[in-house]
Amino acid sequence: MAEPSIPSLIFPDAAECVRDRKTFYTDYITVDLLKAAYWNGYFPWPDGNPQHKIPWVSPHGRGIIPLECFHVPHTVKRLIKKNTFELRIDTAFEDVIRTCATVPRAEGDTWITPEIIRAYTEFYRAGWAHSFEAWNKETNTLAGGLYGISIGKVFAGESMFFRESGASKFALAMLGETLQKLGVILLDTQMVTPTTELFGADYYSGESYIEILPKLRDTPFTTQQLRNALNAK
Repeated sequence: MAEPSIPSLIFPDAAECVRDRKTFYTDYITVDLLKAAYWNGYFPWPDGNPQHKIPWVSPHGRGIIPLECFHVPHTVKRLIKKNTFELRIDTAFEDVIRTCATVPRAEGDTWITPEIIRAYTEFYRAGWAHSFEAWNKETNTLAGGLYGISIGKVFAGESMFFRESGASKFALAMLGETLQKLGVILLDTQMVTPTTELFGADYYSGESYIEILPKLRDTPFTTQQLRNALNAK
């Protein structure tokens, strides 16, 4: 794949920010900023207050699932065999991100502010952000899902939710399977949660991530490429 056009926006050297645990701030968030951020190992982490500036971080410890180590728990395998859910890609992105914004967080208010929803919805329309959705086959309703960013052989997972038990884990299992088929190397989970840990997430050095990122980043996979991989035998 040919590398995408990345705006010439200057982020501080990510390796330096990881080492010194610094945060970079902007007054706004745009698609061009998001492109440059993910390309250089940053992601936004607002504190939920729309009056505050946007913090951009490249953490010292980064949650990662190497796709060769991706593990589907037995309980999720049994759920998949029950055939309760159908995985769809990019059919309800805005519904997914808006619902993720309502999920209670241990650290307090959600970081998915109205500004984040607007910017990532535009990022989705630009072809970088994608939603993996678990739909209940019987009721044809959205039962859970997640969204994240494709940058070639890295996929940055952002947030997930469930309305029915197991739905978000089903979506994560299908995401991992799809990424493996496409030859993606790393699933960046940013943080390690009890759910992502079940699938193989662990904390890795932020400096190591920044070092390997230029070797893996590439043009985002399209919705059709993701769907084709999902349905491939």
